[in-house]
Amino acid sequence: MSNLLSLITFIPLVGAAILALFLRGGDAAAARNARWFALAVSVITFLVSLKLLWGFNPADTGFQFVEDRPWILGLHYKMGVDGLSVLFVMLTTALMPLTIGACWSVETRVKEYMIAFLALESLMIGVFTALDLVLFYVFFEAGLIPMFLIIGIWGGKRRIYAAFKFFLYTFLGSVLMLVAMITMYVQAGTTDIPTLLQFHFSAGPFHLLGWQIAGGVQTLLWLAFFASFAVKMPMWPVHTWLPDAHVEAPTAGSVVLAAILLKMGGYGFLRFSIGMFPIASHLLAPLVVWMSAIAIVYTSLVALVQEDMKKLIAYSSVAHMGYVTMGIFAVNQQGVDGAIFQMLSHGFVSGALFLCVGVIYDRMHTREIAAYGGLVNRMPAYAVVFMFFTMANVGLPGTSGFVGEFLTLMGIFQVNTWVAAVAASGVILSASYALYLYRRVVVGDLVKEALKSITDMNLREKVIFAPLVAMTLLLGVYPSAVTDIIGPSVKALVTHYDTQVAAAFPTTKTATQLAKN
Repeated sequence: MSNLLSLITFIPLVGAAILALFLRGGDAAAARNARWFALAVSVITFLVSLKLLWGFNPADTGFQFVEDRPWILGLHYKMGVDGLSVLFVMLTTALMPLTIGACWSVETRVKEYMIAFLALESLMIGVFTALDLVLFYVFFEAGLIPMFLIIGIWGGKRRIYAAFKFFLYTFLGSVLMLVAMITMYVQAGTTDIPTLLQFHFSAGPFHLLGWQIAGGVQTLLWLAFFASFAVKMPMWPVHTWLPDAHVEAPTAGSVVLAAILLKMGGYGFLRFSIGMFPIASHLLAPLVVWMSAIAIVYTSLVALVQEDMKKLIAYSSVAHMGYVTMGIFAVNQQGVDGAIFQMLSHGFVSGALFLCVGVIYDRMHTREIAAYGGLVNRMPAYAVVFMFFTMANVGLPGTSGFVGEFLTLMGIFQVNTWVAAVAASGVILSASYALYLYRRVVVGDLVKEALKSITDMNLREKVIFAPLVAMTLLLGVYPSAVTDIIGPSVKALVTHYDTQVAAAFPTTKTATQLAKN
């Protein structure tokens, strides 16, 4: 199907438009109809996206399902996927029905709430499928608007502060990316991403304000993109917007934020930083991997002292994204495979952990760890599910969390053993804060009077968790389901990077050569 990607991308947006134009009324019946309609649209989008996965050929490292047609001002509407992006599209379409299923407890402005999520789904898919710089930027920035509204309207007490902090951090970071895109167009004469991936941006000596810039223009472009993607991940030390956004966002907003939106930063590093600016990436990789190692340790220690469940899981997300950036900038097969695997795994596991918080928040309306204890006595099914995802978050063998962390540590160990040693300590720290949270919330005697009438998960909640459990187990015991799809494209990316670096620095061994030795 020649327009399959457009169909997948815009079905949710069309659904949002129908919801806005034709659903009237603000009563309970209208709210119920809005929920079911949004759920149906997201399920249809997922079912259509299965055709994308079914028709994708992993052996072809080029872009597939390409759509290219004239757009505006000489620009092209161009879309396509390769091994680096196809699974992120699938992650988005698979998680959105579960996210919308978790919105049943929302009672205010339900129609608008569902419209925001459907629009956000279209914009997130567009980021992973766009093959034109301008189109990518439009999707990348427009996605801020629905999430800003979700936090600012349906969030907690400090929702306005959190929403503006989220918007300003991510928007200001992207301004530099826009400047870099204009520079790239001036140099290359095109905004076509496949063409730019083969274009050699200048890496010769460059002087700025009396300083000689190593890597030349390529380094300046790399830094501009890094400013945007580092905030989106988010990397230490520009991560401070994330805990506030998570704490104030509604449960479904936290799920989307952690499971999908953060992955745009990692995808951007792969597509642009490594793919287009290999010389600059080689020069600045040591800085990034050390920043990643510091992030893993620092944010894990901060997580240990949190009293709010959402904030603890938010800092855990920052730590796990540290493994992702570390693997990406190891720039070898194991490291990049592990980074992509970790992003996909984190999408399921972190999304499930925020849903676990949402289950008890809907009943008790507090996220304070001290307000709970002994829930296993009243909520045995919940205790089992929470334990499973706690172990997956720690990286228990047999779960998807183990595979991603193991591969990224393998990748960075071949490049820098000191960074690997520091990052490995994060595994111990993650066990500390995760088990600390579980022990205080679930284990022990049920002594608090307010908890003695709490009810276990209902059928809707169990149905939402079931596919998350299944995917976490499947990827844990059969990681080839992911690595077989991404492997050839990752190999092509690493080979291209090594070729460019070897040509620029003939005496320097690449990460791949170090691994062979």
